[in-house]
Amino acid sequence: MSRKPLVLVTSCNRMLGDHPFHIAGRKYVDAVRLAGALPLIAPPFAADDLEALLDQVDGVLVTGSPSNVHPSHFGEAVHDPALPLDPERDAWTLPLIRQVLARGMPLFGICRGTQETNVALGGTLHQAVHEQPGHDDHRAPADESAEVQYGLSHPVDAVRGGLLEKIVGRASFEVNSVHGQGIKRLADGLRVEARAPDGLVEAFTLPAAAGFNLCVQWHPEWKAAANPVSVRLFEAFGQAVRSYRDRARVPLPRTIDVA
Repeated sequence: MSRKPLVLVTSCNRMLGDHPFHIAGRKYVDAVRLAGALPLIAPPFAADDLEALLDQVDGVLVTGSPSNVHPSHFGEAVHDPALPLDPERDAWTLPLIRQVLARGMPLFGICRGTQETNVALGGTLHQAVHEQPGHDDHRAPADESAEVQYGLSHPVDAVRGGLLEKIVGRASFEVNSVHGQGIKRLADGLRVEARAPDGLVEAFTLPAAAGFNLCVQWHPEWKAAANPVSVRLFEAFGQAVRSYRDRARVPLPRTIDVA
């Protein structure tokens, strides 16, 4: 029997008491299992070690996080110092994303992972979407339970004929909304796959990359097994990582330049 594919799950950095931890939410781990793969939570890696790390896995899930991408990566100062940042995560996930896409390895980005992918490829972010004229407040209601915060919040409209519509099988569906930052300028080469009613980019792909890639602004991993849209998304990701596992195990040619 073929081994199960192995998916790298990015981690965040958190102090628990006086001790630093590398952590990833269980919901992401469970979603990788739903995709039929084995999750591997990875701590930060030095740039020189990323190639060796990626040689061992079949796909990458770039997770959401309470922290924001540091705005210095897209040429801005911090707008709200009260919001959490994780520069140690930025330091390794941004080059990781570029290497994954250059390899043609499957990539699935969620919330912060979507924002990271856009920034890694040269795009920018709104640091406070709710302060932008014409945009809605996409943050979760404060002081509510997780069930309420991650409940369905608004529809998204998938681009006709795009990858997302093909996977999900419908042009419009409801999603949750748990983010303060959002896409401002989409990086060159990225293609919009869905938008929110206020026009905010909710999903995109990089068509030039050889492998499956999809980034979504909502949280499909939340109770994924009970959500038909989420199930289809993770089934598609699972099929992609299985195909990558079964390829000829030789270095793939670089299909795009994302340096």
